[in-house]
Amino acid sequence: MSMRVGIVGISGFGGGEALRLIAGHPSFELVYAAGEGSAGSRLADRFPGVPARLADLVIEKWDPATLPPLDVLFASLPTGSSAEALARVPADVKIVDIGGDHRYVDGWAYGLADIWPDRIVGRSRVANPGCFPAAALTALAPLLADRLIEPGNIVIDAKTGISGAGRGGGDSRFGYAESNENLVPYGLLKHVHMPEIAETIERLSGGSAAGLVFTPHLVPMTRGLLVTIYGRGRATTDQCLAAARRFYAGRAFVRVTDRPPQTKWATGSNLAFVHYAADPERNLVIAMGVVDNLGKGAAGQAVQNANLICGLPENAGLDGAPVWP
Repeated sequence: MSMRVGIVGISGFGGGEALRLIAGHPSFELVYAAGEGSAGSRLADRFPGVPARLADLVIEKWDPATLPPLDVLFASLPTGSSAEALARVPADVKIVDIGGDHRYVDGWAYGLADIWPDRIVGRSRVANPGCFPAAALTALAPLLADRLIEPGNIVIDAKTGISGAGRGGGDSRFGYAESNENLVPYGLLKHVHMPEIAETIERLSGGSAAGLVFTPHLVPMTRGLLVTIYGRGRATTDQCLAAARRFYAGRAFVRVTDRPPQTKWATGSNLAFVHYAADPERNLVIAMGVVDNLGKGAAGQAVQNANLICGLPENAGLDGAPVWP
């Protein structure tokens, strides 16, 4: 079965990663690509290594009124840029919004595919989680579900590769000279991902996330994301690991590891790695999560969500091994 697929925002990092995954998907046929500055270019002009069958597909200027017949549309646009336009997409076109405009918006499923797949199956509008929430919430979910930590006393320290900031904007912080051999905290106290992290913590735990602290940092690597999370609880390390193994039993993409994960373990994949260390005498639980910010943190989970809403095998097009080294 072939399904007609489109990508909006194809020239960005998230859109480009969606292109890579869809090009190798057994059931998705890319028939529509849209962008702003890249409109009028062939895919091969922007992505010289694209498969020959897609090379001559012309990138169009994004306009919902001119969409061809599609089964699924992936939207990879900056937060604040997609809500109005996606509201004009025909109802029979399924949408996965990789951007931030529809997270916890009425009518849209929140696409934490490894945690709540049953809430995604059969839906036609899915909001992909942000990259930081993808890593942090995957690590936190088993602890919150089993009441092993307090939901209102969580500190998340996060590190992401420069591609997590997106391709556009012209901010000098993301150029080579500024980012190389540098470590940059940003978004203190008001990062755009804070609300969805807090909302999900409360839904998983039934308690308040009022004490949540989240501090992201840019690190001088292209891709990869690691979160180290500090919580309060009397659980042991073995109890935390056992809870995670039960929670993710049978799930294709979450790996519970016996040692702290590294960002390179996930590069180019839709995998998430989680690990725990706890000291009940100190009332301390440490959770760690690793994802590829462009894979599980963006396009990989978007394809996983699309598989779920289209009734396809959840791992279709996503079984490739991580890139190593």
